[in-house]
Amino acid sequence: MTTSTAAAVPVIAAENQAGGVLDAPDTLFEDEVREGATWSHVLKRGTALRLINPTGRGNVGALFYNFDNPTERYNMPDTLKAQHIAHLTRGHVLYSDMGRILCSIVEDSVGWHDPLGGCGDATLVQTKYGEGHYQSLRNDCYKNAYDGFVIELAKHGLSVRDLAAPVNFFSKVVVDDMGAMTFVPNHSAPGALVELRAEMNVLVILNTCQHPMDPSGIYEPQRVRLVVRRVPPPAPDDACRVSRPENERGFTLTERYFL
Repeated sequence: MTTSTAAAVPVIAAENQAGGVLDAPDTLFEDEVREGATWSHVLKRGTALRLINPTGRGNVGALFYNFDNPTERYNMPDTLKAQHIAHLTRGHVLYSDMGRILCSIVEDSVGWHDPLGGCGDATLVQTKYGEGHYQSLRNDCYKNAYDGFVIELAKHGLSVRDLAAPVNFFSKVVVDDMGAMTFVPNHSAPGALVELRAEMNVLVILNTCQHPMDPSGIYEPQRVRLVVRRVPPPAPDDACRVSRPENERGFTLTERYFL
């Protein structure tokens, strides 16, 4: 099941704008999430979701839930402390609050994705960008990630109580020795990509609003391209599995879930 405010595009061999072409037999479908829109899909175990940032200026907020038991969802603190990290890239995994792995990051041309910055709400958007009501701007009205996430959660029987901290793909936030957080502009290159392999059946919710810490005062969210494809299961020497001893245990717990 896929619900979306995005425009679907034909199923073809996906040209990822970063130098590769996905094999047509492995490609299940492609899609595009419009500027400031929200998208959801149940990413099945044994498939992967590739996010492509055509302009390099996009931000993709993402939420992750165990589709078969949505009370289990992505847990930012466990993900970071288990892997001794403060950002996400290839070789890292997204832990649930039950110690299992929802998704693994198997490809990444960016090198740093932000798990700390959260998402913006209507008050932040109005303060930063001014008035942008539907009555005057119609479909170009100003949107915010918080409301987009809550509306999309409702389509799957969830509510604002189920909202967790999102990952912000293609964005970089650094933390200094005093704990101050700083957004790094122009971090992602045009055509940059990141690919997530589902380790269970995962409800993925995406939103393309700007990062809440982006200092730009201009409302200009960007589109993102998506490709969903079949992938083989992780091998014993899989980079995500062996990157940390904790990840080996996380994969074991996840695989036992399906026995």
